[in-house]
Amino acid sequence: MFTIGRSDGWLSGKYTLKQRVSIFGATGSIGQNTIDLIARDLASYDVVALSGASNIEVLARDAIRLGADVAVTADETRLSELCDALAGSGVVAAAGQTALIEAACRPADWVMSAIVGAAGLAPGISALQQGATLALANKESLVCAGGLILETAKANGARLLPVDSEHSAIFQALVGEDMADVERIIITASGGAFRDWSLEKLATATLAQASSHPNWDMGQRITIDSASMFNKALEIIETKEYFGVSPAQIEVLVHPESLIHALVGFRDGALMAHVGPPDMRHAIGYALHWPHRKALPVERLDLAQIGALTFRAPDEVRWPALRLAREVMERGGLSGAVFNAAKETALDGFIDGTLSFPGMAEVVDATLNAIEPSHIDAPMSLDNVMNADQVARSAARAAIQKRAG
Repeated sequence: MFTIGRSDGWLSGKYTLKQRVSIFGATGSIGQNTIDLIARDLASYDVVALSGASNIEVLARDAIRLGADVAVTADETRLSELCDALAGSGVVAAAGQTALIEAACRPADWVMSAIVGAAGLAPGISALQQGATLALANKESLVCAGGLILETAKANGARLLPVDSEHSAIFQALVGEDMADVERIIITASGGAFRDWSLEKLATATLAQASSHPNWDMGQRITIDSASMFNKALEIIETKEYFGVSPAQIEVLVHPESLIHALVGFRDGALMAHVGPPDMRHAIGYALHWPHRKALPVERLDLAQIGALTFRAPDEVRWPALRLAREVMERGGLSGAVFNAAKETALDGFIDGTLSFPGMAEVVDATLNAIEPSHIDAPMSLDNVMNADQVARSAARAAIQKRAG
């Protein structure tokens, strides 16, 4: 599963094993952190494919410097721009959903799935169908189609490794442990930009205020999701799907310092905590080098200087997304796809100024109640997941229009 590459030229006779890697969502924060790690040791990697959306300059720059075989923009209208940016480099330019799928079908050993939203589902499935190791930063894949993702991985002998900081932390805390001994899993949340705001003040929150995170450097959408706790709501569902635990075993703690990313509690009362700096390169690097650990360019914590870590229970009145996530897990079926689609649509409404900050949760709640059971109870397949996604987006847009009107 590795390509043979010359480490120092034809004449030396020395060869090195190069891992074939693809990065989907290469221009986002996860993708850029992945590229940072790979670029530090490029001799060890053969970069197959990079994908992005509208940031053509960054996509082309990285495809050229990493020597990628193909660069794909999800925006078909930007193909000529990408072709111009890659002219003379030898990197193939492509655009659109079909091109993304074709790129995901190219032989690779390790694939980063970091496309934001439900759009990352189909390329991730395609990579798993090739038997690749899928480093999953696209949490929506498990939320929308957890059973399908896990079954596809198993059927094709592929491996699924978590890249969300919380799920990587859980994964690491479980090394050498028996899941039968696990009593509970605790994922932590920073609380985002508004963790200390009153409910009254939340109603006036602006886009600029919601787009600034106190601890993490992330893209705008996930930063807003952190402030609303919709990001954590998705992670609760993802925890259930990935680790096969019951909803009752999953807890959330607000931890403003963002240094403990998750804890696993065992039936003997012990808690195993994963502690590290708020730097996504740790979780990415762990997945990239698994099952080994290699040196990473991340901060080494000085606990004496930090002095104290604080925790508090989340207020589900302030953060109704957490309550909605538990309702989704209880409902089952394709309700996760409905939940995610409604969340993405409501987020669009907040970004364009149509919805207030609290209005996002109201729209998601209304959408979950509006969808006919036949859409949620349909068999788990990619077509049915995408159909539920589209039906939910339509219902969420109607709910937004009702509030705006």
